[in-house]
Amino acid sequence: MPDWINAIILGVVEGLTEFIPVSSTGHILLLGHFLGFESKGKTFEVMIQLGAILAVVSVYFARLWNVATHLHDDPKARHFVLSILVAFLPAAALGLLLHDFIKTVLFETPVLICISLIVGGFALLAVDRMKTEPAHADAGGYPLKTAFLIGLFQCLALVPGVSRSGATVAGAMLLKCDKRSAAEFSFFLAMPTMAGAFTVDLASNYKMLNPDDAGIIAIGFVCALIAAVITVRKVVDFVGRHGFAPFAWWRIAVGTAGLAGLYLLG
Repeated sequence: MPDWINAIILGVVEGLTEFIPVSSTGHILLLGHFLGFESKGKTFEVMIQLGAILAVVSVYFARLWNVATHLHDDPKARHFVLSILVAFLPAAALGLLLHDFIKTVLFETPVLICISLIVGGFALLAVDRMKTEPAHADAGGYPLKTAFLIGLFQCLALVPGVSRSGATVAGAMLLKCDKRSAAEFSFFLAMPTMAGAFTVDLASNYKMLNPDDAGIIAIGFVCALIAAVITVRKVVDFVGRHGFAPFAWWRIAVGTAGLAGLYLLG
């Protein structure tokens, strides 16, 4: 199959899965494996995530603009930005430290990805069924301690298949945040996290890229952006109505199918 078709498929899958707790990285790495798609240094898989970041910016532009323009006079706006930065720091530090290991070992281990999908699915089912009384319902008003602990949960997503949104949302719920605000906080936390991953990966691999690679990445980027805009607009309401069980069962199904495919096809 031509690389540009693979780029479209993988870009759409990235956009559809980035902001739901099913692990977009796990999905595109597994799908790329079975499609026979190989990018230099797994750069494509990281860089197309920038499209998903722009989706969040576009959907929440008014809210983000309001925060940016009132940082100087609104304590709530400053608290919101500080909470995102505090939550971002743990994964940023650990990601920089383990970058090469993650890209050359974890990204190249499909069996690990499948197992992570399955285990994470069962963990998400357990969290979704917990009966706790939420103490926090505003994503912009989480205490800094809560934000930092959510950031520690995000570190689990350095293992492909764990799911960044799944880890942060589950962590937030364990910390007595309600489902809707947990999903929103995960969206906002994605922006610095994915922008940082994009920057580090580009700085590490730009010398390996040629114009053809840039074109393939651009195709995946645009497809991820369009698909992510649709997903972001729908996922918060869906989570509020149905919880995370549908995503958990999907993870388990994909991980099981992936293990079967690896056993049968290699």
